Amino acid sequence: MTRENDPLAAFWMPFTANRAYKSHPRQLVAAKDMHYTDAAGNRILDGTSGLWCSNAGHCRTPIVEAIHKTAASMDFGPTFQLGHPHAFELASRVAELMPAELDRIFFTNSGSESVDTALKIALAVQRSRGQATRTRLIGRERGYHGTGFGGISVGGIVNNRRWWQGLPGVDHLPHTHDLTRNAFSKGFPQQGAELADELERLVTLHGAETIAAVIVEPMAGSTGVLVPPVGYLQRLRDICTKHGIILIFDEVITAFGRVGGATASGQWGVTPDIITMAKGLTNAAVPMGAVAVSRTIHDDVVYNAAEGIELFHGYTYSGHPLASAAGIATLDLYRDEGLFDKADELGAYWADAAHSQRGKPHIIDIRTVGLVAGIELEPRPGAPTKRATELFHACFDNGLLVRATGDIIALSPPLILDKSHIDEMFGKIGDLLEGIG
Repeated sequence: MTRENDPLAAFWMPFTANRAYKSHPRQLVAAKDMHYTDAAGNRILDGTSGLWCSNAGHCRTPIVEAIHKTAASMDFGPTFQLGHPHAFELASRVAELMPAELDRIFFTNSGSESVDTALKIALAVQRSRGQATRTRLIGRERGYHGTGFGGISVGGIVNNRRWWQGLPGVDHLPHTHDLTRNAFSKGFPQQGAELADELERLVTLHGAETIAAVIVEPMAGSTGVLVPPVGYLQRLRDICTKHGIILIFDEVITAFGRVGGATASGQWGVTPDIITMAKGLTNAAVPMGAVAVSRTIHDDVVYNAAEGIELFHGYTYSGHPLASAAGIATLDLYRDEGLFDKADELGAYWADAAHSQRGKPHIIDIRTVGLVAGIELEPRPGAPTKRATELFHACFDNGLLVRATGDIIALSPPLILDKSHIDEMFGKIGDLLEGIG
């Protein structure tokens, strides 16, 4: 086989239309603070924190220096039967930010791994409590929980489920998106809390004694910024408590300031049993995820187990030294620059700017919460998703990075933004929509 001359051929790109991309590649070559730089030297305002992850902006000096210093002293240290100080320090720091009692931290390398870890822990604790019949997992339609087989099973994205056989014994709650009653909501929609009561129906259908856990995103980000209705999360919490079901909040997107505070759970006053996280944990400088577990769950698993390994699970890179150092430096930045307060400080201005686009061509809904916005476009007849894709490309070519997901444009900028960035983002989107057919 002869070697190819095409420098783009070897990389099979994730979640990408590879043929389309490689016929018209758009390359990022550098990043700093609020901007990327493309291959032609143009500055691209980052409206998405990369992929919901660079919450403190790009190439921040304290994070870069922490990684460099750690790489020079210990590039890798195993955490199977051994440890290193950075991992323990970061675990303690993360625990301090979590809601009360969720102070036991298991490190992973991604949101997908965090979800699969949380599901395993839920099954393990039910078994440790003498509830071995509780093996069923409940997710939600239009939920995204990564691409591990556990995550796609409880997730509710059709293509994930169409492509890959999931785990048996999984069911789903209905999603909460309701254009008829809740279009153009700022913050929590007023209608839909009763959708949580579908969990009672699933309990009746399957029997509480078969259900181990329920997992939902407090706000579904990757499927279009679906904000929970007023009272919905609390009703889920109450039903899970009533029936002895473990409640997992997937906060891979919402943790670390996206909706204010360290977590959506803390900001919105609903405490699950387990929280998954990743992305903003290290500002995406080094891949890392984590699972925060209540002390009760941890102790039930660890102290009810036979001598030896209590949870037969882990990853080579759990608590990796470079990732741990990046995480510590990232948490320092969040604290020192008050970035968890940005959603409160700029949230109203952000929401007003987003909703000022109402009436622009093709927009059928705008949803905002914290420093997140979803702009839903009417699907083009016979060509769903094409409008959003065209707008995504037009934005990039005009110096703005947005996220296209289905027929929705999602925005989630770095938390270091100011009002001028907000004006630029929504001004460009509004102008460019005028040219989309």
